[in-house]
Amino acid sequence: MNTGMTADASRELTVAVIGGSGLYAMEGLEVMREHRIETPFGPPSDLLMEGRLNGTPVVFMARHGRHHHLLPTEVPYRANIWALRSLGVRYLIGCCAVGSLQESIGVLDAVVPDQFMDRTVNRQASFFGEGCVAHIAFADPCCPVLSRRLHQAATRIMTSGRTAHGGGTYVCIEGPAFSTRAESELYRRWQGDVIGMTSLTEAKLAREAEIAYACLAMVTDYDCWHDGHDSVSVEMVIANLRANATTTQAILQACLPALAAEQPESPAHSALATALLTAPDQVPGLTRQRLDLFTQPYWGPYQP
Repeated sequence: MNTGMTADASRELTVAVIGGSGLYAMEGLEVMREHRIETPFGPPSDLLMEGRLNGTPVVFMARHGRHHHLLPTEVPYRANIWALRSLGVRYLIGCCAVGSLQESIGVLDAVVPDQFMDRTVNRQASFFGEGCVAHIAFADPCCPVLSRRLHQAATRIMTSGRTAHGGGTYVCIEGPAFSTRAESELYRRWQGDVIGMTSLTEAKLAREAEIAYACLAMVTDYDCWHDGHDSVSVEMVIANLRANATTTQAILQACLPALAAEQPESPAHSALATALLTAPDQVPGLTRQRLDLFTQPYWGPYQP
């Protein structure tokens, strides 16, 4: 088990999956190594599982822990993304359960959103601060290259009246409570398409870490706005999570091999090139050390 701050740089671990509610392991993943990585931002949600999926090198981790013990607010997002980047990950698919805010997006559909609305209030959503300022471009929060490939894979897999939707706006709320009816109707008027509690925070941090990020959102309910359906409940979500898990696995198996083989260039891979504002010689040593994983291409390796 790897317990260090960094991993063997000679290994090509460029693709990773974060499993959300209902996806605590990857079917078919031949686990070869487990990583317990200590990061400058504390421990990740769980062990990082390095393995092969039909021969494709993949890293998997469970966002809420394998026993789902972390609230959306409690997920150590910074530690998770730092740990993945330390293993060489440059492409990340975040899987999540969401509610639908639109009649056209049905329960058990898949959505690959391209926009977010941020309604969180208690998140650590940046690696920067404490003497170093950076402002990433975030107009397109999900990598268009990776999102397109993920949607194409989902379209091939979805059957029996289920639809894979390319694009759409994900409303990210703090949780853990579900929305009130008034909130749900407001988000619909704002033209939100799905609602969840996690992926936006990951997308922001992945961009700062220069990781291409895409979201695979699987619909479990209609939030609480739909008169023809019961208001969302844990029982409803769990039942549909189980149905969605098999589909999610199939989509990932269809997407990941070509992605790992081709490793297409993404705008996210140079996100910090125009984002760093503070001169490196003005950044405190501890902050430089914490950010060194990301800033080396621009500032060179940190030397105390």
